[in-house]
Parts: sequence; structure tokens; C-alpha cells
Amino acid sequence: MMLNRRLVVGAALLLPLSPAFGQGATVSSALDLAKAADTLKPGQWVFAPTLAPDGPIVIMVDLSRQLATVYRNGVRIGVSTVSTGKPGHETPTGVFTILQKDANHHSSLYNNAPMKYQERLTWDGVALHAGGLPGYPESHGCIHLPLEFSKELFAITTTGMTVIVAGRAGQVATYPAAGVLAPLGVGGTVETHVPLASDEAYRWTPQIMPVGPLTIVVSQSDGRVVVMRNGVEIGRARASIDPPGFGTNVLVLASDTGGRPVWQFADVPGHENAAQQPVDPNILQRVHMPAAFYSALQSQIVPGTTVLLTGAPIVSTTTGVGMSVLSATKT
Repeated sequence: MMLNRRLVVGAALLLPLSPAFGQGATVSSALDLAKAADTLKPGQWVFAPTLAPDGPIVIMVDLSRQLATVYRNGVRIGVSTVSTGKPGHETPTGVFTILQKDANHHSSLYNNAPMKYQERLTWDGVALHAGGLPGYPESHGCIHLPLEFSKELFAITTTGMTVIVAGRAGQVATYPAAGVLAPLGVGGTVETHVPLASDEAYRWTPQIMPVGPLTIVVSQSDGRVVVMRNGVEIGRARASIDPPGFGTNVLVLASDTGGRPVWQFADVPGHENAAQQPVDPNILQRVHMPAAFYSALQSQIVPGTTVLLTGAPIVSTTTGVGMSVLSATKT
């Protein structure tokens, strides 16, 4: 018997005092989800949680298209328009985890402004939350979502899960060289990413953060693999890519219909057609690392693990070189 799949499309309110938020309407199939996602207007969204009732969640925010895409178990279950940071307050790009959730948050920086269904990405104030959606970037760095979509999203996310922010509002996703790890820790302090010593092949300290979602960042330019759990680095190793040149890809370990783990692509700018497709095993076999590190890492990989393959460096060391990156610093 087929599942009764409920999908919801958000349409902008017609009330003049509330142009920013969306309300729900029902559609009936996965095809409707795809069609709606391609034609969303500011303030609109589509959400189909029953297409993948269980499994790990990854959120992909595309600044270039001002869209947020939600994947569960590698299946796209939601797409929403967003409004991100305006010039001078650009939303930082990079690999983040949800640090804190507060359904009734009020801003400590902007006159106690309500930020319903806030999901914090950095301790210096960047978050997902309900907010204005005029059709262009207008926030102070946060990622604004339609009110009802933010409520639906808040209900299915957990702290520690991965959020990837990529692209650049209104432009092709090219940046000066910059790092891919979010640099701010608790209280806005700068996190220290300790490089490997000249005689170190790898470092592995899973006891620092023993539980939580795993994110693996592979930097081709640095020849490094960095492993983070709940946003805390627990491992680092030297690595080589053979042959080089795989660009930027985001992979998530999901489960197939038989419950077996399978790597799938998520949606990043320039690789939209690859989203939700099984990964060619060769792309991961091209990453070579110390055998002992690989063995330790394999023991930690479970459904929900996210891998970012990028040509960008782990931490910014140079400036002025244009490249497609996921950068965790404001530019």
C-alpha cells in the first residue's frame, strides 16, 4: 500500500502588514514538489516531510539563488526562499552545525526584535529564523525563512546537525582564498585550528567530542582531511587526491530502500544536477590518507555523516586568488 504523502506549499500572505511570511497549501505528489521548487517566489516554500520520514537531515543554503534546501536521508523534502545578509552584513559561508535552538528568541543586538524559531549557527549571532523576505538579501547576516516553514523546520532538526552555506548573493560563487571551517567559537572567540607538525601524519582525538553528528572536510589545496563532531575538531590527517580537480561537492551518508548505507550528493552551486544521485565510489577512493587514520575514521562513519570535498584551503592563508569555495569568514 502506498504511503499517503502530504506536501505543503507556502504562499506569501496577501495581508499588507505581513508580506514576509508564508502560509501552507497542500499538493499531492513528489512531482508537485519539484515543480513548486522551480517556481518559488519570495516568501514561498514547499515542504514534503513524508517523502523521507526518517534519517539524517542536512540543510543547504544557496546564497546565489536565495534558497534553502532540506534533505532527509539524502532525499529532498523541502525548499524555501530565504533572505540573507545585505551588503556590509554578508551571511558567512561555510560548514556549520546547529549550536542552539530557541523557538521564542529575541535579539540582544537589535532592540529585542523577535526571531521566531531561531537555530543558531555561530555564537556571534548568525542563525536561521523567521524573518523578512523581500526578494533580495536584507538581513544583518542571519538567514531569514518564512514563518511557517521555519516552524516546520524547527520541528525536525536537532542541535549538532550540519548546515552548509555556499554561493554569493547576486554573483557567481567566486571568492578570494579563504577557509572552510567556521572560525568563531563560544562567545565569538576565534577557534584555533592547530596544524600538523612536520613529523605528524595525522592526529586523532575522538574523546574530545565523543558523540554527535560527524562532518568530514577534505581540502585538495591543503592536502588535508579534517574531522569535526558537533563542530569540534576531533581529527586531522595528511591526504592526497589522485587525480586532482574534483571541485566542490557535498556528500551525505543516507540509507537506501533496503536500509543499506549509501553516499549521495547534496545540492551545491554548480552541481545541482547531481543532487540526490548515488555517488560514484571512485570519488571517495581518490582521497588517500594514512591507513591507521582511515581505519579509525571508518569506525565513526554512520548514516548522517557529511563530507565536504573542496579545492579551498582549510583555513585562510592567502588573499586575492579567485576560486569557488565554501568560506566561513565574512568578505
